[in-house]
Amino acid sequence: MSRVRRPSARPSELLLIWLAHHLRSARESLRRLFGMPLPTTMTVAVLGISLALPATLYVGTDNLRAMTGRWDQTAAISLFLRHEVDSSAARALAERLRARPELARVELIEPEQALAEFKELGGFEGALEALDDNPLPAVLALYPTPSHATTGQLRALEQQMVTLPEADFARMDTLWIERLQAILALAETATLLLGALLGLGVLLIVGNTIRLEILNRRGEIEIMELVGATAAFIRRPFLYAGAWYGLLGGLCATLLVTFSTGALQGSVSRLAALYGGEFRLAGLGLDGTLVVLLAGITLGLVGSWIAVGRHLRGAEAD
Repeated sequence: MSRVRRPSARPSELLLIWLAHHLRSARESLRRLFGMPLPTTMTVAVLGISLALPATLYVGTDNLRAMTGRWDQTAAISLFLRHEVDSSAARALAERLRARPELARVELIEPEQALAEFKELGGFEGALEALDDNPLPAVLALYPTPSHATTGQLRALEQQMVTLPEADFARMDTLWIERLQAILALAETATLLLGALLGLGVLLIVGNTIRLEILNRRGEIEIMELVGATAAFIRRPFLYAGAWYGLLGGLCATLLVTFSTGALQGSVSRLAALYGGEFRLAGLGLDGTLVVLLAGITLGLVGSWIAVGRHLRGAEAD
């Protein structure tokens, strides 16, 4: 008696079956999350706060960097010219320096203007009136471009400026730049450390949540193991649950960062107005939002993978 052969599935059919099971697992995992509104909300809120803290620090650092890029009120280098350099020669030198690519702006402060500003300081009117001639020289205020604003580049530029025949000496005010760069470097390092620590916290939260879900579905898992389900088949719905947790946590984090940025905008605008300017805080943007969402999904997947892997190894040992 001949045995009837069952026709084998074609690769395209196997792919459709595989995709269908993934979609079913994703929908079922999401349905289970919404079926437990209170635990899901609490878990997503904790994940959102954990992801929002480093994201907020990153946004703050990025805004500080953008803000300092607009702080050009103080010249990085003040070039004092010789007393014998007249106004026409000083203006000609300023025009030559404006053509240099490393300088964003060059301002000429003539002796009369410098004397008037010095008088406005108060307390020196009598001494200045006793002088027959103006002792103040012409000064060129040199403002570097952002790409040439490091301390080393400014020192090199200062040495070049001093060699000019019209120059007497130069004074470089880089203390505020060094302090600002140190603050930015500290903020960036703190962002990385905080992100790493809170990322570990997200792994632990998702892993513990998935572990509890595994315990609640122990009977279902044992039945799947009895009928020969593979480890990938058992792991799949829990991986989707971890991914959903990470995605929802990332969305919560972006909302928190957006709300925080909007809440601070009024105070920042008033502070900028006191300095005669205006500044608008930048949020995460599209790139930052995608990074937060991908980070949440990745951490959710890794946390759930670790939790399910521990369970499967424990089941094999038993």
